[in-house]
Amino acid sequence: MDKIALISGASRGIGLETGKQLLELGWNVVFTARNMHEGRPLVNKLREKWKSAWFHQLDVTDEQSISDVAEYVEDTCGRLDVLINNAGIMIEENHKIMDVELEDLHKTMATNLYGPLMLTRTMLPFFKDSKDARVINVSSRMGQLSGMEGGHAAYRISKTALNALTVVMAKELEGEGIRVNTICPGWVCTDMGGPDANKSIEEGADTAVWLATADKIENGKFYADRKVIPW
Repeated sequence: MDKIALISGASRGIGLETGKQLLELGWNVVFTARNMHEGRPLVNKLREKWKSAWFHQLDVTDEQSISDVAEYVEDTCGRLDVLINNAGIMIEENHKIMDVELEDLHKTMATNLYGPLMLTRTMLPFFKDSKDARVINVSSRMGQLSGMEGGHAAYRISKTALNALTVVMAKELEGEGIRVNTICPGWVCTDMGGPDANKSIEEGADTAVWLATADKIENGKFYADRKVIPW
């Protein structure tokens, strides 16, 4: 079987586009999404062209849901080469840190930080048969400490934490041959980015696809437009 990727939050936007571009390159792609009724029909449509497209429901905040998708990967593919932690939310208004509801902060951290951690932990055994295992975390410049500003406090904090998680995982997993990196897709014209964004969905998916497929990449870095950027 050719290269295999699993993508969280892949029923729309950057996740869906990343999967489509990998399919074009001949990859097997497991698309996952919290909403099964939205995700499955989309992937069934993709399967009319690419039989290597697969779907399973996944809520990254639910440990049982993560276990279920792991069982699906084991039964369907038996291994993984790339995990793309793309699922993410921005549920709060443009709140300052002193105004943000703690419930919003908890919910945001559950999806944007704990979700990638739990999913990566669970999928770790499936990398053992890969010759070039990679984890790609989808972050944002809004979590970049070197350019940190105010507003959207919960989202910013969650992405800064995801960046820290990337570095820790990169250091701890490099001995197992697994490279872990973070990307900022940019301001992309998606449901989250809005219609005024300056990047197309195709452009937003480019760095993730490149990190998944490039012959040589670094480890434990923050990338945007295929270049390393400061944390």
